[in-house]
Amino acid sequence: MIIVSVLLTDQFSKFYIKLNYPLSGYGVPPIVDWGFFKLLFVENKGMAMGTKFNDILPFVQEDTAKLFLTLFRLVAIFGLGYWLWDSIKKQSPTLLNWALAFIFAGALGNIIDSVFYGVIFSDSYNGVAKLFPEEGGYAPLFYGHVVDMLQFPLVEWTWPQWIPILGGDTFLFFQYIFNVADTAISTGVGILIVFNKKIFKKEEVKTSESDQD
Repeated sequence: MIIVSVLLTDQFSKFYIKLNYPLSGYGVPPIVDWGFFKLLFVENKGMAMGTKFNDILPFVQEDTAKLFLTLFRLVAIFGLGYWLWDSIKKQSPTLLNWALAFIFAGALGNIIDSVFYGVIFSDSYNGVAKLFPEEGGYAPLFYGHVVDMLQFPLVEWTWPQWIPILGGDTFLFFQYIFNVADTAISTGVGILIVFNKKIFKKEEVKTSESDQD
């Protein structure tokens, strides 16, 4: 239920944004602006916070880096899927299963974008995208961009001039733009961090009991 709910919500929100709005450019008002919350439309070609593999490894071409990232995500999702299946089979703690389900669903949601969106959508640079355009999509299979739209710019301030390097610069918390899939991944990771002793202590106890048998 967690996986299906996250996937449906994630993909519905992305399809809605993609088919109703062009990309949010500089100087263009947000789709929704409540101050502490903004609804935007940006496309992420890389990883979390827009980081790309070729930013880390500049000698790698951007297209190659994008393909490598998508393939890496596919391998990772199979690993997560096996971990979740094995966890349920072993009747692991419910919190562990929930955490893995959230992470799996979020990862799968973003993989769908990376693998298929370039093929099924036209680009959003010059207007609203079309679904299954006659002229073809904006990118080949595996080269799609992840759709992001949620931002919570909670606090903004300017660093005092006397602070080295940062003095005079404006800082916005939280400036990053994300989506429902990212939220699900963060929720799963948060569960693992907050309840790690409770989750993995029970796992160790079960492993010890199995060894004794």
